[in-house]
Amino acid sequence: MDRFLERIIVEDLKKKLVILVGPRQVGKTWLAKKIMPHYKRPLYLNYDNQKDKTIITNQSWLHSTDLLIFDELHKMPQWKNYMKGVYDTRPESLHILLTESARLGTFRHNGDSLLGPFFIHHLLPFCPSEIKDMPLDKFLERGGFPEPILAESPIDAKRWRNQYLEGIIRDDILDFENVHNFKTLKTLLEMLRQRVGSPLSFNSVAKDLQVAPNTVKKYIGIFESLFIIFRITPYSKNIARSLLKEPKIYFFDTGLVKGDDGLRFENLAAVSLLKHCYTSKDVIGENHYLHYLRTKDGREVDFCIVDDDRISYIAEAKLQDGQSSKSLHYFKEKYDLKAVQLTAYLRNEYIKDGIEIVNGERFLRELYS
Repeated sequence: MDRFLERIIVEDLKKKLVILVGPRQVGKTWLAKKIMPHYKRPLYLNYDNQKDKTIITNQSWLHSTDLLIFDELHKMPQWKNYMKGVYDTRPESLHILLTESARLGTFRHNGDSLLGPFFIHHLLPFCPSEIKDMPLDKFLERGGFPEPILAESPIDAKRWRNQYLEGIIRDDILDFENVHNFKTLKTLLEMLRQRVGSPLSFNSVAKDLQVAPNTVKKYIGIFESLFIIFRITPYSKNIARSLLKEPKIYFFDTGLVKGDDGLRFENLAAVSLLKHCYTSKDVIGENHYLHYLRTKDGREVDFCIVDDDRISYIAEAKLQDGQSSKSLHYFKEKYDLKAVQLTAYLRNEYIKDGIEIVNGERFLRELYS
């Protein structure tokens, strides 16, 4: 199955170093190997493989190599300096692709970093925009990671998910320093699975877990770094002030959400909209951001798409057709915003009180991602 980013990355490799980031088992290695046939002498090197590690350390690939793919390179001491040296001294005919399973928080999109000039691409789970013939029910049940959504049976998908979570907690989180209380960390993750889409109070969660709020913030930061969850914050023109307000948490894997189909649809919409924002920024340089709206008296709208510092539209996710959201109507009227209600199962689309009531499945399939 093709991924949208393949042709984009092939073109970007001609210009700069390309970094492909995203959750573990989302298909980064598969995509990297799909790109190899575009070259005459490609070479895939995984730092976890001892023979590959020797080649990497000694830089002993053939001079005729025209594509180098580095996987798991972050495990190499001083890997950024190593990568900068390789890239700066490479012949013009050599292109380089680096894959990463953790957020590269120290990198900047303008390419001004220790690594030198680069393009970054986010590979996220499949969404309706990529697999247009996949029933919405299947996305809600299995999420969008390749293995569970393409599995022959729901049982195989569940087995994959259990192993996936255990593998991340057992292997990846060990890479972070000062994480000793794995029981608390696992309990926190289970709590988050049941609190998707609700404003999250770090102090309240810390009280429930009987730990310090900073510990909760640290653990949530780890989950974010490993692409298990992502947070969206209330929109404010003062971004610093926005970050201080309670975020909402969503999972990259919709299949991890513990709740009804309405909550799962909201999570799928969040992943799809985030993917749209990432793709718009990575591919065409448009600064789209995902937020939500909330007033002090509790009026709230699920999503707010911001283009630079201007709200493009606000959106509410609902499973079934019914009364339009009062909060959606409030924000639309007060601030003269385009408002869309994404209804998962809707036969006929219509406009009510200026709000577009649209088929959520169609809407998500048509996003640029």
